[in-house]
Amino acid sequence: MLPLFFAITNKSGKKKRKITKAERLKQLQEEEERRQKEEEEARVKYEKEEMERLEIQRIEKEKWHQLEAKDLERRHEELEELCLLEGCFPEAEKLKRDTRLLSQWKHYIQCDGSPDPSISPEINTFISLWKEETNETLEEVIAKSKLVLKQASTLADLDSGNMEKVIQDENVTLYVWANLKKNPRYKSVRFSETQIGFEIPRILATSDIALRLLHTHYDHVTPLRPVPTSLREYTATVNHLVKDEVKYEETAIDKELQEEGKQQENESNSVHEEQTKFEEQSGSEVQTSFVQEESEATKCELEMKLLSETVLSAQFLLIKNANEKPYIFEDNEVDLCQFTTLGGVYHLDILELPPQCKPMKGWMIVEILKEGLQKYIYPPGTTEDVETENAFPPIEVTLEVQENVILFEDPMVARWDAEGKHWQTDGISNVSYKPEDRLVTFSLETLGPVTLIQDAHINMPFQSWELTPLDVDQVLLTVTTVFTTIQIQIKENLCLLASITLSNKKHFSILEGKWMTPISFICALKEAGLNIFPSEHSHFYVVINYKDPLIEMKAYRQLALLSSAFAFGWSKWNIVCSSNKVIVKLKEHLSEKPIQKPNWTLLMFSGDRAQRLKINENSETFSEALKEETEFHSTLYHMVKDFASQKAMEKVRSSSCQLIDSVCYMLLSTRVLSYS
Repeated sequence: MLPLFFAITNKSGKKKRKITKAERLKQLQEEEERRQKEEEEARVKYEKEEMERLEIQRIEKEKWHQLEAKDLERRHEELEELCLLEGCFPEAEKLKRDTRLLSQWKHYIQCDGSPDPSISPEINTFISLWKEETNETLEEVIAKSKLVLKQASTLADLDSGNMEKVIQDENVTLYVWANLKKNPRYKSVRFSETQIGFEIPRILATSDIALRLLHTHYDHVTPLRPVPTSLREYTATVNHLVKDEVKYEETAIDKELQEEGKQQENESNSVHEEQTKFEEQSGSEVQTSFVQEESEATKCELEMKLLSETVLSAQFLLIKNANEKPYIFEDNEVDLCQFTTLGGVYHLDILELPPQCKPMKGWMIVEILKEGLQKYIYPPGTTEDVETENAFPPIEVTLEVQENVILFEDPMVARWDAEGKHWQTDGISNVSYKPEDRLVTFSLETLGPVTLIQDAHINMPFQSWELTPLDVDQVLLTVTTVFTTIQIQIKENLCLLASITLSNKKHFSILEGKWMTPISFICALKEAGLNIFPSEHSHFYVVINYKDPLIEMKAYRQLALLSSAFAFGWSKWNIVCSSNKVIVKLKEHLSEKPIQKPNWTLLMFSGDRAQRLKINENSETFSEALKEETEFHSTLYHMVKDFASQKAMEKVRSSSCQLIDSVCYMLLSTRVLSYS
């Protein structure tokens, strides 16, 4: 029989004793006791931490309620002060209105015959009178507003024998070529040692034709397109606010004054019955003076109140988003909500060459056609030739891009459909662009008005933005896009293009150094291809950081109020927060020199509450936690007032109303909080 216990020999030769059952049970018991002890310690620790957490949460909640109560207690006072500060907007609008009236008066007393473009009957009269003046020279027409061909033979080139004429001014450039020799080998037409011109087929090279290229540096063709319904309603609303504001104000003010006048008249009558004749006369003079002063004060107060409401409505319309696209575009039709025309319009025409002057016995004899210049139809409307494309091939056209236009990609070419009244891209082929020469070459089946088009949102969304104070009553708005950095200087009611940077290289533009009103400035930048101004439909074509329009508008108004002493900028957390909150970074900026490594403060604003955030731009995660030892306020102005210097706040309160209004308008126009 084998023994109950036996020895086990390990590799080292030593014997390892086997654990007994009792020892095994004891180990298990010790492990269980240790586990229970650890669980108890963990439970106690958890309960302690949970109690501490709840206590901290209770304290924070209590503190938050105290801050809310404090904010609610002073809300009325802060909003009243903000209302007084925002009185700069109607004040600036009143100044603009007075300036418009003065301009109209100066135009009226000049009596130079030029129409007021804001008055339709004057424009109609001017055009009607102009149409009656038919016997004018080319130069006279160009000088009057630039149109076109008589006596072409007297302008014939000595080398080619054909006529070439180029007339240019600040608004239009006219190129005219007349085929006098009809040489079939002369198919390349180039104007005045430029590369601008045509490559014409043989059939045109042997015909009595003239080629006319009229380049208007402005686009007067696109407005002929019917306006979609939603856009028409939007425009009508804006026009109503702008054109009828004076009439609206005067009507409301007169109504209020009439009611007050009746009340004061009744009071005056009761006083009249009680006083003596002398006292009545004396008191009447005092009463009249008092009534007049009070009426003037009431009128001014009512006017400012009505102007405030009008300005507020107009500002809100600038950033109000449309709910649906305005128009269903046909095949090959250019979507003018997505694309924009650049560089004006190139009117390309083939004309029948009129009878030329012939010398005869010292006289110059010419046949005068009653119907004037006639267009040459190419290709013919009807032809029996089966191979029409070979018989009437497309005409190759080479155009030069206007000097002030900046292209960020190869442009597209569109032609005007006179019947449908829209731009379309069919009938155009072989488009190529040479950026170094700024030349666009393409083939066109039928000549007519053409234009260059580019995506209107190529610079959207923006990568960043910054608003920085400069000298007294001057602010610099910097917008950085994928392709460019644009700096806009603002002072009083004027804007200036300070600089453009393309591919990290400074680019010169003819717009630089020219002070313009905000609306004119925005139009000029758009025409130059520098479109950083979203339309009401841009959110259909650009992925945006949507913000509630009302909150966005309030933020722009208050940023403008503070812009003379504080710099604001883009924050990456503005994308993370919800649509009913905006986040910007801020720093006090009283020096003209840029601050090296500025210490930015993050502000969050929800329309009725502003607060400093605990996080900064370098934080890893987003949090709406309030910065330690700070409060929240009803306005950005009072939030900044908590930690700003007295000098900065004095500068804010002494800012020009026109500067604040212009800064606000540019912020509303660029919508940097939603499009960055």
